[in-house]
Amino acid sequence: MNSLLRTSLTGLALISAAAASSANKPSSHREAPLITEMPKLDATDFYMFTSYEAGRSDFVTLIANYQPLQDPYGGPNYFTMDPEARYEIHVDRNGDAQPDMTFRFRFDNELRDIALPIGPAGNQKLVAVPLRNVAPITATDNSGLNETEWFTIELVQGNSVTKLRNADTGSIRFPKPYDYVGTKTFPDYAAYAARHVYNVQLPGGGVARVFAGQRKDPFVVNLGEAFDLINLNPLGPVNGEQDDLADANVTSLVLELPKSFLVAPGQPVIGAWTTASLPRKRMLSATPTFQSPTSEVGPFVQVSRLSSPLVNELVIGLKDKNLFNASKPMDDAQFADYVTHPTLPALIEVLFGVPAPTLFPRTDLVQVFITGVPGLTANGSFGEMLRLNTSIAPTPRNQQSNLGVLGGDLAGYPNGRRPGDDVVDMSLRVVMGVLLDPSVAPAGQLPYTDGAFVDASFTDDTFPYLRTPLPGAQ
Repeated sequence: MNSLLRTSLTGLALISAAAASSANKPSSHREAPLITEMPKLDATDFYMFTSYEAGRSDFVTLIANYQPLQDPYGGPNYFTMDPEARYEIHVDRNGDAQPDMTFRFRFDNELRDIALPIGPAGNQKLVAVPLRNVAPITATDNSGLNETEWFTIELVQGNSVTKLRNADTGSIRFPKPYDYVGTKTFPDYAAYAARHVYNVQLPGGGVARVFAGQRKDPFVVNLGEAFDLINLNPLGPVNGEQDDLADANVTSLVLELPKSFLVAPGQPVIGAWTTASLPRKRMLSATPTFQSPTSEVGPFVQVSRLSSPLVNELVIGLKDKNLFNASKPMDDAQFADYVTHPTLPALIEVLFGVPAPTLFPRTDLVQVFITGVPGLTANGSFGEMLRLNTSIAPTPRNQQSNLGVLGGDLAGYPNGRRPGDDVVDMSLRVVMGVLLDPSVAPAGQLPYTDGAFVDASFTDDTFPYLRTPLPGAQ
């Protein structure tokens, strides 16, 4: 085993125990009490990886998924984004746990207000239809849409704010695809959604790609049994349990950016996370309209935060979950006790009788969890974020290990995160000490799993990587 892999595996044991101390774990679906009240702002998963589409290895893909547990049949209004919110992807390129670049997505809804003539000749009235779609929609004809959702992207760098433009049309507004209502409304949804992949002009002449719209939720987990006191067999078999998200969609914000634009000279490791924010005060209107059902005033307040998977659900104590969602990586020292003395291994010990690791306090976890994996993703920053070493070449989809670094694939989690990385099984095995000395982790070599299998075959090998969403009706 080469020294980089050995160092990285050791780091994986540490960072995973800190960031995912549990036996069965969904990623960030409804992870804190407050965010359950505002599902449009709930980040479910965050991914960052060197693009493994053929010919795109000089690019990095970032994916921020929002709005968990979308039933495909969730009409008639489906899953628009919050027009008052800011959805942001932050990138730290110099290792200070503060954003050097922020990509800010804002959404708005434009009502076409389709009306039909109702009544006999001479006594007709034009009456507004109740639906968002009234006719089949194709890649070239969306006249059946009663409402169009648009988005803009701002690049924030310090005090500079640049509105990013469509590289082909020059527009700063990008149409967002309508959700996959069903096969009668969309005879070919894949072709329709593909028309909503845009080239984006970057400052300095570079070109990025962007997609914002509904996708099949790529995360795989035995969700229901996980929170019923881990009501399953954590020793397998792999692929022996159901994926409770198999019938769920999600809304994805996907950016592919040139490495040359993201990476600081001499520093190949970048850190990133996603947040969502709302104006401080929201007031309900007694006479709401389509465009103005509420009014919002005041500075923006962060209500959602996500980078590495599973942190808020299964590391942060219940009393601090809302605070973590409102916090910044640079302030993460306040949560150190949850890392040095993780509680969930002790719960697993009580539930299953397998001994938890006995290495306390976990000061080594603090170093790796907050600063990155030495020799792989450490970049001098201090704070919880997903980190990616951009100097490591991507692994083609058909060669990826779903156990990432633990499986010998240095291009996988925790070196960033790909949609096919099984962070649940990885975290299960390391939290109980698979890479620790048996004297402090006597049950560490057991093959823990949630039984719900995922690998890279669950995704596409081209941008935006996440698959076509499930239709609301066949």
